[in-house]
Amino acid sequence: MEKIALKERIEYSNEKFTKRILFKDQQSLVFVLNFMPGQQLPAHRHPGAVVYLTVLQGEGVVTTDGQDTAVSEGDVVRCEGDEVFSFSCTGTKPTSLYVLLSSIPDERYAQEV
Repeated sequence: MEKIALKERIEYSNEKFTKRILFKDQQSLVFVLNFMPGQQLPAHRHPGAVVYLTVLQGEGVVTTDGQDTAVSEGDVVRCEGDEVFSFSCTGTKPTSLYVLLSSIPDERYAQEV
């Protein structure tokens, strides 16, 4: 068993969003994305994976294949890896997303930023 204090991985930066890895194995990746108001995650895909996203706090807009969906604390989203996915923190408070990738498309996806 492994235990991580999630609160310690919620770190915001005024420069850009942050990504903090929680767990990684050969099959899956779990991380938290942290956004200040106005920050965005650029559009991208997760080939061969399924993405599960939970809004821990805050709010924003998830865009999949050009369709916007407003999300807020407690919402859970599932995206197929071939969908073009992005996120914008549209609220006035910081936002944190808990993300699970069912598989790791490329090691670049498993790096902190």
